[in-house]
Amino acid sequence: MRAALIALALLAPGIAAAQDHSMHDMPMPAPVPTSDPAPQEHSMHGMAMAKEPAANAAPGSGTALLPAAEGAMHGLHLAAGDWMVMAHGSLNFVYTDQGGPRGGDMALVQSMAMLSASRRFGDVGVEFRAMGSLEPAMGRRGYPNLFATGETAYGQPLVDRQHPHDLFMELSARIDLPVAAGVSAFLYGGPVAEPALGPSAFMHRRSARYLALSPIAHHWFDSTHITYGVVTAGVKGRTLQLEASAFKGREPDEARWGIDAPKLDSWSLRATYTPSPNWAVQFSHGRLESPEAGHAGADERRTTASVHYARGGLSAMLAFAAKDRVPGNTLTAFVGEANWDIGRHHSLFGRVENVANDELFPDHADPLHDRRFRVTRFEGGYAYRIQLSDKAQLALGGSLAAYAKPSALNAAYGRAPLSGTLFARLSLGD
Repeated sequence: MRAALIALALLAPGIAAAQDHSMHDMPMPAPVPTSDPAPQEHSMHGMAMAKEPAANAAPGSGTALLPAAEGAMHGLHLAAGDWMVMAHGSLNFVYTDQGGPRGGDMALVQSMAMLSASRRFGDVGVEFRAMGSLEPAMGRRGYPNLFATGETAYGQPLVDRQHPHDLFMELSARIDLPVAAGVSAFLYGGPVAEPALGPSAFMHRRSARYLALSPIAHHWFDSTHITYGVVTAGVKGRTLQLEASAFKGREPDEARWGIDAPKLDSWSLRATYTPSPNWAVQFSHGRLESPEAGHAGADERRTTASVHYARGGLSAMLAFAAKDRVPGNTLTAFVGEANWDIGRHHSLFGRVENVANDELFPDHADPLHDRRFRVTRFEGGYAYRIQLSDKAQLALGGSLAAYAKPSALNAAYGRAPLSGTLFARLSLGD
């Protein structure tokens, strides 16, 4: 544990003074050839699999896949004998002002560090990954994020706020071996890992690259990206990957500096189809045992589907998810997001998400308690990119968000709340 903390301290660009599930700054590396003029870099598990035929997909978070045309990540690569080590990190200074009576403003710092080591033993590839964040330093309540819900702080449900990441975001290992021409099998997992459920987490996809705040649909799509106890087995070819996971269904607890006890009480299945380097389509389904502390005893059947597209400087995603509580309601969410690098220095980005949420009024005495409301968030922004070196980049930008909601929410949220966010993001390997 002490060694892991020392390694994290050396890699982390800075201490997070505030939080977010916003490590989206970290698009995972793409080691494979693409149809676009992207530099060829080694990836975290691409290093170990260098002898495999070129594929149409690039690695996302966990075992998720993205289009190969997402491009390579320029991490810091070091050779240590037969091992290839890669480091990556980011530091994001953020100020957000969430509008309306239930909003709030906050200055925060997000940080993330990644380290991987990979090598081959004949035809077998082995990779170890570690990823962490100092966002627990911002406190259990995290930062304001209008209409976001999920998890708790000091025993109370978090509403209109985003909780911080844990110190340990991933401690995992992966083994790949060929089983037929162009087909390989893999085994992945660890005490902190991500099961095969949902699209690649938003922190690791370029379509969400400069969106500083977590999606309000995070607990429909990405909430399992930090899971304490995961085992995943799968097979993959050039265009199709099939996988199954056993994992712990309960989300991380409030003690975010430590590691929760791993457990395998839930399961998921996922299929990902990559017909070309520009497209990735995934469908997944899982059964989670009591995922949320605020709904103790309620299991969840979660179904997600997503389509990712990448070409040149454009990355986009369209996704749908349904949370079917057992017992309880079925709540659905839609997300569309895109990032367009329109030149050497300029990027435009945006996200539209529509969520059916029944957790906005947790007080049982409130007449709106447990009522389901469908809310839409529209966010768009601009970033100016400064390439400091071939490995480091500084991005300066901001975004505005507006909301469409039922009139029954006007008394609590105001008629037309607006939110604004500014950021300065320094990254190594982006």
